[in-house]
Amino acid sequence: MTAPLTKLAAPDLTKDLDLTLPELHSLLTLAADLKAAPHHYASALEGKSIALLFEKPSLRTRMTFEVAIQQLGGFAVTNNGMIGAREPLKDVARNLERWFSGIVARTYTQKTIEDLAKWSKIPIINALSDLYHPCQALADMQTVKEHFGDWRGLKFSFVGDGNNVSHSLMLCCARLGMHFALAHPKGYEAAPDIIAEAQALAAASGASITITNSPEDAAKDANIIYTDVWASMGDEDEAAERRTAFSDYQVDEDLFALADPDAIFLHCLPAKRGEEVTDGVMESPRSAVFDQAENRLHAQKALLLMLL
Repeated sequence: MTAPLTKLAAPDLTKDLDLTLPELHSLLTLAADLKAAPHHYASALEGKSIALLFEKPSLRTRMTFEVAIQQLGGFAVTNNGMIGAREPLKDVARNLERWFSGIVARTYTQKTIEDLAKWSKIPIINALSDLYHPCQALADMQTVKEHFGDWRGLKFSFVGDGNNVSHSLMLCCARLGMHFALAHPKGYEAAPDIIAEAQALAAASGASITITNSPEDAAKDANIIYTDVWASMGDEDEAAERRTAFSDYQVDEDLFALADPDAIFLHCLPAKRGEEVTDGVMESPRSAVFDQAENRLHAQKALLLMLL
């Protein structure tokens, strides 16, 4: 390895703020080094075994964690299904801690993540819950720095649902000095307590948090335009209702044209082209969606190395 690793003070990553601000900077620096020189870390997790628990479908999260663990010299075992369905969650956690070095979990509820952390003595990584998606936000922060060189002073605009992805992005932007704007339809607000946390963090970093119902206001002069599917996993039964509610929140060429001329487009994927984003924006030269998908691998490698 190229340098001593900073280990996280918190035993788990259940949410974004489990990382201190210095740890966040260190992780993103390490992610860039892992991307540039992966061979330096090829044995860093030798002898480590990681359990991947997935209650929800996954392409990027599962694949990138599996590849990350293998490329670092460890090995992963994946289990799909509801955690605690066949036996109590506290029993699942205490079985896994006897066999594995850590647990990566994608769950329907934040409570499941927190209960795993409560009952397990090994590190827990939140690979998506209903409230947060910290691994996605880490990769997105890496992508932004690659394109702009720094975060401070940029305008990061999220157009769509006030969901788990928007929560994690809001918290990261606030800490890194990016002005964050969320444009959502009425009735699809972000969680008030997370907005309040982000506003306090933004006040400390010199950033700002803007919540609006106007996608045009959010997009104006933005450096980053970001969106997500209108009906997240678990909200599929609301898909028709949401298509109506979000019909004015599509990121199309006209909305993208309001952003800074050098702005990039981001999407956590999978994308429903023709709904939250047009095919033209997805395929634009300024679309960085596959850069951020790649960076899931590198950011998660850094997280694993700092936590295990």
